[in-house]
Amino acid sequence: MPRVSAKRQITLPVDQCREVGIGPGDEYRSYVADGRITIVRKTPGAAKEALRHVAGDPGVSDEESLEDALDGPAS
Repeated sequence: MPRVSAKRQITLPVDQCREVGIGPGDEYRSYVADGRITIVRKTPGAAKEALRHVAGDPGVSDEESLEDALDGPAS
C-alpha cells in the first residue's frame, strides 16, 4: 500500500494512472471536499467533472466566494 513520505509525497499506483491517463510529467490539480482528496489531471473541464458532487450555494456570488477563500477559514 502506498504511503505518504516525510516530504508529503505520494506515489500513485501505475494501474490507476493508466486507467485515468496520467503519465510522467503531467500536471494535476488536487481538491479537498467532504474529507477526501481528489487528484485530477489538468485538462479543460476536468475539475468540473471531479467536483460534480459538491453543491454550491446559489446565494453566494463568485466575487463573494473568492473573497471568502482569500480571507481563509473563520476563527
